[in-house]
Amino acid sequence: MNYIDKNTMTTPQEDHHIKMMNRRLLEIDGVKEVDSFDSEEFLLHTVMGYLIIRGENLQMKNLNVDQGNVSIKGKIYEVSYVDQTHGDKAKGILSKLFK
Repeated sequence: MNYIDKNTMTTPQEDHHIKMMNRRLLEIDGVKEVDSFDSEEFLLHTVMGYLIIRGENLQMKNLNVDQGNVSIKGKIYEVSYVDQTHGDKAKGILSKLFK
């Protein structure tokens, strides 16, 4: 009898977590790359797509590239993903960031 466990054949998905404490501290797991950042906006490439964090007086508190962990402190106004299925909108946001 040939039994194949389908669970062992799938590739494991990397975890992606976001933890916000009092809109002042943001901890993010599953970060592949920090594309750009300043005191008002961060653009992170995560395992679930591009993530934009907007706020005021934003600072990178911790960055561990090997483990994919980023901590950001400051006044956080918005956390949103750039959805690749809405190509024109995503291109507009990304093109503004990289000008």
